[in-house]
Amino acid sequence: MVYIALVQELADLGGYGVAVIDVHVHVERSRAGHDPMPSELRAAAARYFHGDGLLPTIDDVVAYYRERNMRAVVFTVDWELSSGIPPIPDEEILSADPDVVIPFATVDPARPDALERVRAKIAAGARGFKFHPNLQAFFPNDRVAYPLYEAIAAAGLPAIFHTGHSGIGTGVRGGGGLRLKYSNPICLDDVAANFPELKIVMAHPSFPWQDEAISVCLHKENVWIDLSGWSPKYFPPQLVQYANTQLRDRVLFGSDFPLITPDRWLADFEQAPFRDEVRPLILEENAVRLLGL
Repeated sequence: MVYIALVQELADLGGYGVAVIDVHVHVERSRAGHDPMPSELRAAAARYFHGDGLLPTIDDVVAYYRERNMRAVVFTVDWELSSGIPPIPDEEILSADPDVVIPFATVDPARPDALERVRAKIAAGARGFKFHPNLQAFFPNDRVAYPLYEAIAAAGLPAIFHTGHSGIGTGVRGGGGLRLKYSNPICLDDVAANFPELKIVMAHPSFPWQDEAISVCLHKENVWIDLSGWSPKYFPPQLVQYANTQLRDRVLFGSDFPLITPDRWLADFEQAPFRDEVRPLILEENAVRLLGL
């Protein structure tokens, strides 16, 4: 496969031992078989991404990425207060093979005990946190979340936020009740200004707000962009332009597995107009700095 040759080439150049780090990987099913996504929304996402309906457990994720000699930032999303469905236990991710998995935790900021949960997950070994404003129905600059950011920043950990359009709910009546307004990346400008020590990752090309995302990332040095959820052949040209130039040190490879596989993403990445000297930064070196590996 194309990506195997690319991985080997970067391994020869790199010196970190692992040539590719995927910073955006989902666990979709607990070891007990629990799926935290309503079936209607699950089907809509599969249609949107033309996926094969895979619902990997943490053990499936470990086996998949170990086979590819890759490391993966892995998480699920806690949106029980909105959905009524308990999340996959973070403990399953936090206890996974650390040679493969970089475990992120998830907490809904609206939970009454959200801060206590964040502190407990940090103590249990979380290497960062994932927030999904669409699913969790909150604006990232809502002050209710600020104590959580303060605790995450104090621990020196990054936080990933979904931004832009969501395949979840696309094509469903009323979008499944989900609101896109929560995922405008301009909301993260407030967070980045108020918490300059917090490492913020804006997940995905932020359609239809790509220029806002680039502007925030240019203006705030503690903000990063991950390229997950889209094939590189569909990236907006301005995103590629800035990834090749002024933001070359703060753009990250993410696939959005299992909705998009790293195999597919890397094959398309090889054909996309990224500079040769920028590719290792995106695929590994920027993530090494972000995650403190």
